[in-house]
Amino acid sequence: MKLMGKLILFLVTLAAPLAGQGGLVDEGFNHFYNLEYDEAIGCFEKAIALDPTSPDLHNHLAQTLVFREMFRDGALESELVSGTNSFLRRPKLNPTPETEKRFLDEVSEALSLAGARLQTNPNDTAAMYAMGIAYGLRSNHFWVVKKSWKDSLRDATSARRWHNRISELEPDNVDARLVQGLHDYIVGSLPWHYKMLGFLVGIRGDKEKGILTVEDVAANGKLNRSDARILLCALYRRENRTRLAIPIVHGLIGRYPRNFLLRLELAAMYSMAGDGTHGLETLAEVARLKTRHAPGFDRLSWEKIYFQEGSIQFWFNQLDRSLENMKRVTAASEDVDLNTGVQAYLRMGQIYDMQQRRQEAVEAYKKAIAYAPEAAAAQESRKYLATPYSR
Repeated sequence: MKLMGKLILFLVTLAAPLAGQGGLVDEGFNHFYNLEYDEAIGCFEKAIALDPTSPDLHNHLAQTLVFREMFRDGALESELVSGTNSFLRRPKLNPTPETEKRFLDEVSEALSLAGARLQTNPNDTAAMYAMGIAYGLRSNHFWVVKKSWKDSLRDATSARRWHNRISELEPDNVDARLVQGLHDYIVGSLPWHYKMLGFLVGIRGDKEKGILTVEDVAANGKLNRSDARILLCALYRRENRTRLAIPIVHGLIGRYPRNFLLRLELAAMYSMAGDGTHGLETLAEVARLKTRHAPGFDRLSWEKIYFQEGSIQFWFNQLDRSLENMKRVTAASEDVDLNTGVQAYLRMGQIYDMQQRRQEAVEAYKKAIAYAPEAAAAQESRKYLATPYSR
């Protein structure tokens, strides 16, 4: 069971409240959801300078620092929560010591400020919310940087408990249920021996209940609606319900048009739903936007487009075209993220095996292993060194 590796996207997308906090916060999150993390950081820094005692603002900044690192590492695609990939075997993120310290300082400040407010008013639900978000962010740090999943899940459980308390005090607070829904899904998907851990005793988990809760927040939430919709798409993809995700992604693209990852996800989801034609048409539109220098698309590499196109062609048996695209990706292997590069080498090996070109397949698998030894694709490549791939 590989679910522990799927915690990555669930834990980091616990955004603190967005609405009603002023122009700088709204502007910051507009940049955030459009993958413009440096600009978002600038907005949140200015907001903190105006109100340094707000735990929410420190959470905003900490969250953006994490997402910037994940974006650079190619770790934001929802394929990382699919049933065929495990973040357990991906290398750790390696932020600079300065970035890591800054992140931890911002989380500590949020916890301290929220804790002080709770000392004054134990029923301060806004402080409870901030406390839960801070624990969720630290949980993410334990996982992606320290690879300490026990500490990660322990902090995720603390986040849930704080937000459970909000639901007790404010039963109509839909937004606070997002953490509960995600936690229900995660724990409900764990094998029994993980549930025996002391900090999970009494928490049963329920995958379907978790999905229903996230659906509720996606439909009725006020502050966390966008987060819930993004997470719901990831859950639908993992549960092979991609047709349900497609209209949600279309809506997110309309709201965040500079977020090119959403269009790449849409292409992948069409493909998973059995509609390769619309998947490739979506990528053709992405290529047109990049060629026209549409806002946000200059940051998207051509290799990422080639990889997505080649992946769809692979699954729809357009093997020669897929191989051509994967070669384009590996020709720039020093410039692409680890996830894209290692997957491209793996696909090349698989195509060569399907074409009865065994020696070339073995060489491609060896390159995948050398490129990112800890990645899931490298582990899979080791298997094919002994036994040729067959579909």
